[in-house]
Amino acid sequence: MKVEITVNGEPTSADVEPRLLLAHYLRENVGLKATNIGCDTTSCGACTVLVDGESVKSCTVLAVQTDQRSVTTLEGLSPEGGELHPVAKAFREEHGLQCGFCTPGMVMAAVSLIEENPDLTERDVREGLEGNLCRCTGYHNIVRAVLAAAGQSPDAEQKREAESDALRTAPGFSAGEAGA
Repeated sequence: MKVEITVNGEPTSADVEPRLLLAHYLRENVGLKATNIGCDTTSCGACTVLVDGESVKSCTVLAVQTDQRSVTTLEGLSPEGGELHPVAKAFREEHGLQCGFCTPGMVMAAVSLIEENPDLTERDVREGLEGNLCRCTGYHNIVRAVLAAAGQSPDAEQKREAESDALRTAPGFSAGEAGA
């Protein structure tokens, strides 16, 4: 079956088996290696890419499902030899990676998350990246990187969350009194 997919702004086409996964199309047919395959079950998120601007796990999307659509991979966020995308730059500056295997998927999920809601809280980031696993970092610096990329001070957000938590646990305060 012939597919025509715009990948990182460039038209691509190939005859593919109907069962070929998008992750394999990107790696084998287009030669883009940042899209990692970690589980083939949507559990880890290492294969996250954007399809028409929405994050998807490419290990469970068929290439034929993206025929006539636009796919963006990590390589497409920054032109070769160009400046890093703000999210990738924040991951570097906030040390949001260690081994790097999950990083392309994390960055792609974060790009989509920030696009959906640029006024993120730490909780929003943690919930928004819930489907992307990292076995190295413990997520602290990943969350800081996403907040920084969204234009927020990671330290200010942590302080605000701590103050909010302290207020909720203060004597005489309950969730029912919040509006009083």
